Amino acid sequence: MAAAAVADKRPVRFGILGCANIARKVSRAIILSPNSTVVAVGSRSLAKAEAFAKENGFPGSARAYGSYDAVIDDPDVDAVYIPLPTSLHRRWAALAAEKKKHVLLEKPVALNVAELDEILAACRVNGVQYMDATMWMHHPRTAAITAALSDHRRFGKLKAVHSIFSYNNGPDFLKNDIRVKPDLDALGALGDTGWYCIRAILWASDYNLPTKATALPNVEFNEAGVILSCGASLQFSDGKITTFYCSFLTNLTMEINLLGTDGYIRLHDFVIPFQEYKAPFYVHANTKFGERAISIEPEPVEHIVSTDLPQEALMVKEFSNLVQKIEREGGEPEKKWEIISRKTQLVVDAVKASVDKGFVAVEVGE
Repeated sequence: MAAAAVADKRPVRFGILGCANIARKVSRAIILSPNSTVVAVGSRSLAKAEAFAKENGFPGSARAYGSYDAVIDDPDVDAVYIPLPTSLHRRWAALAAEKKKHVLLEKPVALNVAELDEILAACRVNGVQYMDATMWMHHPRTAAITAALSDHRRFGKLKAVHSIFSYNNGPDFLKNDIRVKPDLDALGALGDTGWYCIRAILWASDYNLPTKATALPNVEFNEAGVILSCGASLQFSDGKITTFYCSFLTNLTMEINLLGTDGYIRLHDFVIPFQEYKAPFYVHANTKFGERAISIEPEPVEHIVSTDLPQEALMVKEFSNLVQKIEREGGEPEKKWEIISRKTQLVVDAVKASVDKGFVAVEVGE
C-alpha cells in the first residue's frame, strides 16, 4: 500500500533526447511543472549532456548519457521530450514509443505525414501518450479567445484569418542553423514558423481541414533549396479567406487576425507572449465609424489573461496529467493531440507540394 501511495505522488519522469537550444526552455518547463521532473538527458557527446544538465539546473540525481539509446533504455524514464532535428523524429519517436515511453515531440513533428503516421502508429500500438510541443495551445489566453470566437452576438461568423510568424536571426543563423540544412530540417521556415501559422488557422476553424492549399509566388530559398520565406492561402468549404506568411528573413512578428461579420480579434504575440505571466488580446465588436469618420466606436477592448505558469510549463503539466491517467488509472491515451498534429502536417505537406509544383492549388489530403 505504501509503495502504491508513493507511485501515486511521483511526478512524471522525463528524459530529454538532445541538447538543442529549445530544450533549455522546455527542460525549465519540466522543472517548473508541479507534476514532472527531469531524470535523464542524452547527447551524442557525454560531456555535452553533462554540461547541459549542469547549466540548466537539473536535479543532482539526473543522469547524463552519451547516447539517445541510453535515455530510452533507462527504466526510470516515463516520458521523453524530443527536440532533435526533424529528420531524426521518425526513428527516435517510434523507438521511444516501442520502449513504452510517452512522447512529447518538438515541431515540426515530421518531414511529411507518412513519417508522422509511423510515429503515431507506434504510440497507439504501445499505448503511450503523444503530444506535439506547440506551446501556445496551452496558454489560457487561447481558451479565452476560443470563447470570444464562439460569442456569435459580438463576433458573428468567422470570415477571414491571417497569421504571421517571422524572425530574422542574422547571417550566422542562415548559414549554420539546423533549420536551414536540407539533411536535417528540409522544410525550413515552412516547417518551423509556418507550422505555427497553419495551426492558428486550423484552431480558429475548429480544426476543419481546408480543401486546398496554394503557395504564393516569390518563395525565397537558400542555396541548398530550403525555404527561408513563403506565404500561402488555404481554401475552406465555407468560403472564408485564410492566409499566412512565415519567414526567417523579416523582423520578429507573431500575429493572428480573426475577422468576423460583427467583430474582430487580434493578438500580437501568439507564439511567445511578450510577458511570461500575462498575455493580451484585443476585441472589436460591432464597430462603426464615429461622427465625421474621425474615430471608431466603440473602441477595441483589451483583454489580459494571467497565468501562474509559463505556457510551456502548462503544456508539460497537461501532458504529464495525461501520462498519469494512463499509468495510474489505466486510462487510454488522449487522441486529440495526434489528430490536431496530423491535420497540421497535412496542410504543411500540401503547401510544400504547391511550392514544388509551381504554386498551383493542391488538395489537402485526409
